Amino acid sequence: MSKKSVRHEKILAALDRNPALRVNELSDEFGVSSETIRRDLAVLDEAGKISRTYGGAVRNVVFEPGLAERLKLQVRERWEIAEAALSLLDGVDTLFIGGGSTVLHFARALRRLSRPLYVLTPSFSVAMELSSNPRMRIMSLPGLFDGSEGLVHGPDTLAAIGKYSAPVAVLGVSGIDERGASGSFIAGAQVYSAMVEQSRRSLILADALKFDKRALVDIATWTPNIHLVTDSHPGRALSEAIKAGNAQITVASESK
Repeated sequence: MSKKSVRHEKILAALDRNPALRVNELSDEFGVSSETIRRDLAVLDEAGKISRTYGGAVRNVVFEPGLAERLKLQVRERWEIAEAALSLLDGVDTLFIGGGSTVLHFARALRRLSRPLYVLTPSFSVAMELSSNPRMRIMSLPGLFDGSEGLVHGPDTLAAIGKYSAPVAVLGVSGIDERGASGSFIAGAQVYSAMVEQSRRSLILADALKFDKRALVDIATWTPNIHLVTDSHPGRALSEAIKAGNAQITVASESK
């Protein structure tokens, strides 16, 4: 392990012990310059292990081990999808945001916004990610917590969603096929379907590995209010199904 990697691990351990440590304190503790610590924090922030704060950082808490493992996959593709989705939100002031690895990348991109934004989410990780931006007001939806997915669900969650409407919902899914988008977590898929119903437009974030796969529960069919944001063009049959439903597609590499 390199000296830098060792220092990164020690920084994470130090933040576990004391989340209020500042850059100058970390610099003194590890005997390196403040600029070196800032570069270290930038790397750890990009990797999703911390959240930067003014003058320091806080350690990110990951509740769901399955999500933590998925965050290591398709990182470049998912980050490009997140950036492309962010570019579609001009003028939007309220969002439903789901959970999952691609959506958590989106939350990390979203927290850079400098304008006010109201967010409703069933995901603890998304809520924590966005909470570092003081311009964002976060409503963490009520419900039963599922630790494997880091989401709340159940009657209370669905009832809360039904009380609100938003211009846009941003969701991740398990499968994309000719019928639409689907999810493997039954209770989570019900929450996402409710968000689709309560929003005027839904951005479905999915990398190409989800194409031509069908998960257990339908979330959305291809309709004009559905917008797929992905990293590459679907195959002919899937593209034609999306077009037939008057849904939209944004391919990240073409949106730059």
